[in-house]
Amino acid sequence: MQERCIKWWTPYLSREFEMLVFGNGGGLPLIIFPTSFGNYRQNKDFGLIDSVAWFIDNNRVTVYCSDAIDLDSFYNKAIHPADRMRTHIAYENVIVRDVFDFARREGSTHRVGVCGASLGAYHAANIAFRHPDAVSHLISLSGAFEISDFFDGYHDDNIYFNNPYEYLPNMPDPWKYNHMNIILGTGEWDNTRHESMRLSGILNSKGIRHWLDDRKWCGHEWKYWRDMLPYYLSTF
Repeated sequence: MQERCIKWWTPYLSREFEMLVFGNGGGLPLIIFPTSFGNYRQNKDFGLIDSVAWFIDNNRVTVYCSDAIDLDSFYNKAIHPADRMRTHIAYENVIVRDVFDFARREGSTHRVGVCGASLGAYHAANIAFRHPDAVSHLISLSGAFEISDFFDGYHDDNIYFNNPYEYLPNMPDPWKYNHMNIILGTGEWDNTRHESMRLSGILNSKGIRHWLDDRKWCGHEWKYWRDMLPYYLSTF
């Protein structure tokens, strides 16, 4: 399995940014986000990449493990809640303008897949719903989508437009997600199961096609995510 480490200076955060890439650019470009407090090495270190090695080796996917800055944004109590969200928006610009562009050039395609577990699934879902023209596949593993607790009761338009529970119910044009393959994976032991159920209910109310995979004997842990992701990739 080919592995590369890519590092560059990004103007959106005014700092260096890193990601690991697995594969040679063939197949679906799949950007995978870390969980809370994780970095670009986390999905490799916890075996998620090894679980999909067959898909990488057979040019079904090329995986891009992006870095995260949640400690500087959502978890950064040293700055005002509005600045936490502005920092998050700067991070989104890195993903959409730097990481997506890199992956699309390698794959010679105009859309990418996004994936993540727990808070990483929030990043994947929020970017997919905000930029549907750039995303073809969304895979959520035990997603944690509620972000309001990060802002200590503060609320503004930036928070509204980055909280899928708020903006999706008011979305006037749900047809723009019709091309997207959306999978929400959860299970009976998942402590964020209610969040996947809630998001699925919103998508159903808007007529947005998706697959809610509510599994038996499945919880909020890496060992379950290592089973879920290769199974989902096998359905594409």
